[in-house]
Amino acid sequence: MKDLKSFIYEYRGAIIGGIIAIIVLCTGLLKLMLGIIVLALGVFLGNYVQQNKYEVKQKLLDLINRL
Repeated sequence: MKDLKSFIYEYRGAIIGGIIAIIVLCTGLLKLMLGIIVLALGVFLGNYVQQNKYEVKQKLLDLINRL
């Protein structure tokens, strides 16, 4: 019993993460989470491009010239 308690105490983060992953996969929240992640990445990328227009333009021109 002591070994089980120490195991649970030591790996409780992994156990909780596994339970949450199972719940997400079983309930179909995965599609919603992926949509939110893609949306957040799009917002971040758009903001980055807007704030760094010249640098992004130079990087794209360098990439095009390499091709």
